Amino acid sequence: MAVVRKLARPLLAAPFVTGGLRTLRRPEAVAEVARPVVQPVVRAVGKRVPALAGDPLRLVRATGAIQAAAGLLFATGRAPRLAALTLAATLVPTSLAAHAFWTVEDTEERARQRAHFLTDLSALGGLLIAAADTHGKPSLAYRSRHALDHRRRPVTAVRRPVEAAAATAAIRAKSVAASLTGSR
Repeated sequence: MAVVRKLARPLLAAPFVTGGLRTLRRPEAVAEVARPVVQPVVRAVGKRVPALAGDPLRLVRATGAIQAAAGLLFATGRAPRLAALTLAATLVPTSLAAHAFWTVEDTEERARQRAHFLTDLSALGGLLIAAADTHGKPSLAYRSRHALDHRRRPVTAVRRPVEAAAATAAIRAKSVAASLTGSR
């Protein structure tokens, strides 16, 4: 399975790295397409991050940088679960902005945009699976649920031999006591 991960991660990350770098170089082309989604996001994020409030190009650049960086982290296997979640979070608004097939009137263009949108949905599914992948190790949720059980095991492992030794000592004490009382 490790070989599959090493091959699949760069394949899944490649469009994000190239798209993020392209957006960083030419944000104007993306900003115009993304305007319907960018404006509400700028209004919402602008209150918390004033640097992004006035300029939609900054938000588009930031999204491109996040996608390129998270794509590189994911492709190289560095923090892959966090990187996959980050890519999934950036994919949703990007896909809604770039491939809004429901707004297109031309049937051929609508079909093309629908195909791109469905491709983005499949990438989102792959990213969500990758975000849940624990590499065969127990997840943090599993480990926290079973931490108490692991703490009890050593107590049980120690208690049973101690009980057995105590029972053996009691039997020996009875036999010694019986031999002492019987010999008089």
